[in-house]
Amino acid sequence: MFFKDIIGQQQIKEQLLNSLKKGKIPHAQLFCGPSGVGKLSLAIAYAQYLNCLDPQENDSCGKCSSCVKYKNLAHPDLHFVFPIIKKGKKEIGDDYINEWRQFVGENHYFGLGQWLSYIDAENSQGLIYARESEEIVRKLSLKVYEGKFKVMIIWLPEKMHETCANKLLKILEEPYEKTLFILVSNEPDNIITTIQSRCQRVNIHHIDKPEIVKALIAEYKITPEDAETVAHIANGSYLRAIETISLDEENKFYFSLFVQMMRSSYARSIKDIKKISTEIAAVGRERQKNFLVYCQRMLREYFVSNLRKPEIVYMNHEEASFGMRFAPFINERNIIDFMDELALAERHIEQNVNAKMVFFDFCLKVTMLLKR
Repeated sequence: MFFKDIIGQQQIKEQLLNSLKKGKIPHAQLFCGPSGVGKLSLAIAYAQYLNCLDPQENDSCGKCSSCVKYKNLAHPDLHFVFPIIKKGKKEIGDDYINEWRQFVGENHYFGLGQWLSYIDAENSQGLIYARESEEIVRKLSLKVYEGKFKVMIIWLPEKMHETCANKLLKILEEPYEKTLFILVSNEPDNIITTIQSRCQRVNIHHIDKPEIVKALIAEYKITPEDAETVAHIANGSYLRAIETISLDEENKFYFSLFVQMMRSSYARSIKDIKKISTEIAAVGRERQKNFLVYCQRMLREYFVSNLRKPEIVYMNHEEASFGMRFAPFINERNIIDFMDELALAERHIEQNVNAKMVFFDFCLKVTMLLKR
C-alpha cells in the first residue's frame, strides 16, 4: 500500500511522514475517524514506509523485498487483528488471514458489514475474541524477523472482548523492543479508556470533496457533474461514494425496509408492522444494526431538509423523492425521541434481544411519534 494510492488526507500523510523522518515513532497510535476515509489504508502505508529498505521522499520504494511482501500483506513482521466470527475451529484472526489478505487487497475502502458478508457471517456479530490477546502477546514476544519494526494493526479495536482488551494493557504500557501498535477505529469512545490513554491519537477527518470528485472521475469515468453530485451525497466518505455510484444493493434494501416500516407504522397496521418486523429480524444482527444506523441518517436528512437548505442535505434521488411527502412528519417535536428510540433498539440488538420483538416495539413507538 502506497500513500499515493490513498485519496486525499494530504495533511495526515505529511504528519506521518514527518514523524518517521524525525525518528519520532510512538509505540502505540490510535487512527480514528469516520468510516470510509482511508484509515486502514493509511495504517498499512505507514507501516510499509516504516519497514521499506529504500524509502523515498514521500512514499515507499515499492521494489525492495519488504515492499513486495507488504503488497501481498504477507510480511513476517506485519500482523493483523480484526473482528471475526467463530466458525468450526476458527476462533482467531489467523484462521481467516488468507481471506483477509485477499479482501483487503481488493478493497481499500470497506466497512465491517462488507467484511462479515465476505466471510459469510450470516446472523453472527463480528468480535475480537479473548483468545486473540494470547496470539498478540505470542507474536510480539518474538524477535524482529527481517524488518525494522514489528507492526500490529488492530482494525476496529472497539469490537474487542473486554478480556482481550484488558490483557493488552500491559504490553501497551511496556511494549517489546521495536514494536509498533496501530489501532484503527471508527468509534474510539467505545474503546476502554485505559487503552485510549496509552495511545497517541491521530484524528483522520472526512476527505475533501474535490479529492472525491477527482477520484470518481478517474476511477469510474463519470462526468464532472455526476461526480459532484455523488461527492456531495458521500459527505467526505469515499466508501459511501462507491456505494452511491454503484447503486449499492445494500442501501437499496435498507431504503425499501425504511419506507415499508414508516408506511406501516403511519397506517397503524399491526399486520404490516408484524410483517416488516419479521423481515428485518431475518437479515442478521450486523445488518440489523446497519439498518438502524441508516434509519438515524435518513431521519436526520428529512429533519434538515425541512430547513430548505439543500447544501446540507445528503440524499440520493429516491430518498429525496420519498422525503417530499414524508419529511414534514419529522420535526422538532419528535426528532430527539426518534433518535433515542433508534439508539435503544441498537443497544438491544447488540445485547441479543429477540430482534422481532425489538423492531415490533420500535414500530409501535413510531406510530405515536409520527403523529406529533
